[in-house]
Amino acid sequence: MNRRVRRKVAKKSKEKLGVPGNPGIGDADLCPDSNEDVDWTGLPDDTVIQLFSCLNYRDRASLSSTCKIWRALGLSSCLWTSLDLRAHKCDPAMAISLASWCVNLQKLRFRGAECADAIIHLQARNLREISGDYCRKITDATLSMIVARHEALETLQLGPDFCERISSDAIKATAFCCPKLKKLRLSGLRDVSAEVINALAKHCQNLVDIGFLDCLKVDEVALGNVVSVLFLSVAGTSNMKWGVVSHLWHKLPKLIGLDVSRTDIGPSAVSRLLSLSPSLKVLCAMNCPVLEEDNTFSANKYEGKLLLALFTDIFKGLASLFAETTKMGKNVLLDWRNAKTKDKNLDEIMTWLEWILSHTLLRTAESNPRGLDAFWLKQGAAILLSLMQSSQEEVQERAATGLATFVVIDDENTSIDCGRAEAVMRDGGIRLLLNLAKSWREGLQSEAAKAIANLSVNANVAKAVAEEGGIQILAGLASSMNRLVAEEAAGGLWNLSVGEEHKGAIAEAGGVKALVDLIFKWFSGGDGVLERAAGALANLAADDKCSMEVALAGGVHALVMLARNCKFEGVQEQAARALANLAAHGDSNTNNAAVGQEAGALEALVQLTRSLHEGVRQEAAGALWNLSFDDRNREAIAAAGGVEALVALAQSCANASPGLQERAAGALWGLSVSEANSIAIGREGGVAPLIALARSETEDVHETAAGALWNLAFNPGNALRIVEEGGVRALVDLCSSSVSKMARFMAALALTYMFDGRMDEFALIVNLTESTSKSVNLDGARRMALKHIEAFVLTFSDPQAFATAAASSAPAALAQVTERARIQEAGHLRCSGAEIGRFVAMLRNPSSVLKACAAFALLQFTIPGGRHALHHASLMQSAGAARVLRAAAAAATAPLEAKIFARIVLRNLEHHHLESLI
Repeated sequence: MNRRVRRKVAKKSKEKLGVPGNPGIGDADLCPDSNEDVDWTGLPDDTVIQLFSCLNYRDRASLSSTCKIWRALGLSSCLWTSLDLRAHKCDPAMAISLASWCVNLQKLRFRGAECADAIIHLQARNLREISGDYCRKITDATLSMIVARHEALETLQLGPDFCERISSDAIKATAFCCPKLKKLRLSGLRDVSAEVINALAKHCQNLVDIGFLDCLKVDEVALGNVVSVLFLSVAGTSNMKWGVVSHLWHKLPKLIGLDVSRTDIGPSAVSRLLSLSPSLKVLCAMNCPVLEEDNTFSANKYEGKLLLALFTDIFKGLASLFAETTKMGKNVLLDWRNAKTKDKNLDEIMTWLEWILSHTLLRTAESNPRGLDAFWLKQGAAILLSLMQSSQEEVQERAATGLATFVVIDDENTSIDCGRAEAVMRDGGIRLLLNLAKSWREGLQSEAAKAIANLSVNANVAKAVAEEGGIQILAGLASSMNRLVAEEAAGGLWNLSVGEEHKGAIAEAGGVKALVDLIFKWFSGGDGVLERAAGALANLAADDKCSMEVALAGGVHALVMLARNCKFEGVQEQAARALANLAAHGDSNTNNAAVGQEAGALEALVQLTRSLHEGVRQEAAGALWNLSFDDRNREAIAAAGGVEALVALAQSCANASPGLQERAAGALWGLSVSEANSIAIGREGGVAPLIALARSETEDVHETAAGALWNLAFNPGNALRIVEEGGVRALVDLCSSSVSKMARFMAALALTYMFDGRMDEFALIVNLTESTSKSVNLDGARRMALKHIEAFVLTFSDPQAFATAAASSAPAALAQVTERARIQEAGHLRCSGAEIGRFVAMLRNPSSVLKACAAFALLQFTIPGGRHALHHASLMQSAGAARVLRAAAAAATAPLEAKIFARIVLRNLEHHHLESLI
């Protein structure tokens, strides 16, 4: 029901009550600076009780168990007049254990059918108020049992989700068993019959507040018989006969407030109710399309009556209820709450209106109807912020949830309305939400954290949250023993961690450790909190410094544990993404090796590439790609079945997203650095899908595919497969037309490997008449390849600069050629000794085109400043490259490009030799 950003709603498991908790948010150090012993049991009883009243139930129970004195004080009836079980797993056994504390319990909030079944075991005979949500599975039997055991009940609220399994029988039982009932609010009933309503009218003569919200059918005639009602809501209820309503309900003698929001009521019914009802003071008709479409309707002609609708000025309307004209503007609710003199009747109206408005605005935000942008910007956001300051906890929660919901315009694509988000920020909403998040009431903490999380998708709001100290607050909430609070706080850190400027602050606030601890704490019972924690860690791991913090906090083990054992796809995806980011820092830290050495990590990621969920496959392939840059990981991935899995992934992703295609090809590229893996990839059928990916129009995809084919082409058997599968044409197209210089470069190198003569030798010994072979024209393919290799090399040459360099060996002339020829990204490529040796040998090839391309490649690999330039220079020295380069530079028959590039490589080698001596 709740609309959230950056996450999918998972089935919620619950926590057990009574587990010792961590200190609350922003708690001061309870120990004095001195080393003197403090006898806390010596505090006055009143002081201890006051301290206990500021704690949540779990921490209160935990402290009560520390000594006999505090146990006795912890049982004080004033501490246990209300109980909120929504965040806890409360079964009959747990309820029985709480029974001794609940003798004087008057107010109870719960969540779900299991907790509802356990309520009777609390033995709270004096219960006055019961409020429950997530009530879809609550049955007639459960509700009948609850009301039968609590005959003193005055308030019963079930919603806002639909009570689908509750029928008229249970409501009749409520009427018979609870004669003191004053307030009844039920949501989503299928049928509220005349018999039920008449039973309520007969047996509950103190019933003043009735809400049948979002029901399918309510008997309008019978509601006209409940003469005791002061406040009535049928918001969201369908199939209402408004002609009957307008002719009967105005006769209700005490009716003060009527809520018909989100219904199809029309202007005639509204007009009749306002004009004919002598007692009616407020009619709330928010988001009623039929009424709003009538441009002739005027809300100002009913003197002494207030109509609240989307087209009215709601703050001005509320102010009209007060005699004092100073109560105007957006502070009207705050002024009313702070008023020194109280009007009981007006207080009842305003209290009801707060509840009605919070409920209606939340429901409207959830349905996200079109055409309400102006309302949200001009009034809606300000109303929700005002309601967040209500003295009613439930109103505060729903207002915070409303803020979390109304900014979301697309759940799946992580989109929020920036105008709405910044409207909240401009009206001081960030500070209000953070204050709620610091409350000791966990329901408020949870909903405020959710709102902060959603609003923080907007970069400006995220900055404001950080400046207001929100990162520290969320990091503290992430350590909460309440799963719902921890989950929303983790969601907030997830969204804030998108901004590079916030990552360090999250780590400094202890957020990394809190997120890692969440994984261990809720591993067995909280898919939602695990997904958010893993998602936040994934963002943090993208930062080099923070990635080390994640590893030091035990994040590698925690994330691998999720990847291995969690079955929820959202968690798998974020865990794999986090491992990918941890392994992405190359030489700057040791996390790449650490992930690979974690027991079961590589096997888990290989298995995730077979997931039915594309996002999981994509992130797992990305992680394997990054991990494959480490030599040991590369071979371990292959040993874990990575070659077979990634080839299968590449074969299956022809119609997948570019992101998955890029990572599948990239992972094969990384594995194919090893010649043994390269041969295995070719044998498993990896050539054909890589050629298909090389034809992609997406630059990132065909670039990684070209890299993989370059590595594969080093082996003559794979080179022949590439020719047989039509790969020459694909590589030629890349070499000539890709917008990526790197893709063109690697395609050219693959073609040089294929046609330097080794494949020809291999082809001679292959039985081309076998049924598995394909007829190919090697000579035609060679001519086409050499033509495009030559064209590629020439694109990096400037005739004037080459002429100058040929006539002079001045460093400036060679530098000018180098600058034009440089492919910046090529400096990140790392070649093996065999590859360098093959390029050196190619300088002796009879083909002038291959000579020029080999010299061009060696130039790229040795340009000073390249990540692996010194490594390549060392390999070339070992291979005796200097002699071959000098010969190529001096050869009369060599092309000019080969000569000039060879001279530049010689200069680069001298530079690196001198650098190594320093």
